[in-house]
Amino acid sequence: MNKIEKIIFDSEYFDALSTLDCGQIFRFKKLNKGYLVLSKDKGAIIHTENNQTTIQCLAEEKEYFINFFDLNRDYKAICDSAKSQNLSILTKSVESGKGIRILNQDIEETLFSFIISQNNNIPRIKGIIEKLCQGLGEKREILGIEYFAFPTVEKMAKADLSFYQNIGLGYRARYIKNLAESIYNGLNLHELNALSTKELRKSLLGILGVGKKVADCVLLFGFHKSDSFPVDTWIEKVYREDFKGEIKDRAKISDYLVERFKENSGYYQQYLFYHKRSHEKKD
Repeated sequence: MNKIEKIIFDSEYFDALSTLDCGQIFRFKKLNKGYLVLSKDKGAIIHTENNQTTIQCLAEEKEYFINFFDLNRDYKAICDSAKSQNLSILTKSVESGKGIRILNQDIEETLFSFIISQNNNIPRIKGIIEKLCQGLGEKREILGIEYFAFPTVEKMAKADLSFYQNIGLGYRARYIKNLAESIYNGLNLHELNALSTKELRKSLLGILGVGKKVADCVLLFGFHKSDSFPVDTWIEKVYREDFKGEIKDRAKISDYLVERFKENSGYYQQYLFYHKRSHEKKD
């Protein structure tokens, strides 16, 4: 039997629910206690209780998940820098969302996932990705819980376009098929990591099916480029209602916020997004 390792972390700056429920990841499932979190062909079980967040994973995957959950970064310093901006909405957002950590997700999986996410709602996105994994991924298990790995690029490239259409991708089917073929035929996304955020965004925008919102999400959640600020409906509401902004174009709103918050933009974006959405849901 494979050895299971436990990683225990103070939950003040690492909360399971807020980290998973802030729009950055789609491959996780609620369990009786905690969540099953999936990345590539790997799985971990994570739960927060009694001021501690515990990760359970295979011993040989411990370092992978320490990096995946960004456990070596000082989020207290990031929260303190956010509060030092002296913006009421940002301070409130940090207080409600300081348990969020920006995950270091697999770049390819993140790009596929956010192409699927465009003009889609979260339950449907999760459902399509699950069908993709069930159809093309290998079955795995951790602590008796079965799951399907994210498919290899080879499997995805060789799948018929009809497969993607049949799992509900609609017009996005050809984007996913085209991207899988491009990577299989030599496109190396990992090499792009050396580029500046501006140059990397330009490269991502050259991929069929990638617009600015998808590119910014992949920059932040795949490449961990924190000088990016994805703007969706919730962030647009923050900008209009709390920043009293008047810019109409979301791309320009993003540019304005990055100019204002620099290298911490992505972290602040997550706090603001989580707080605004949580607050409005309660109302």
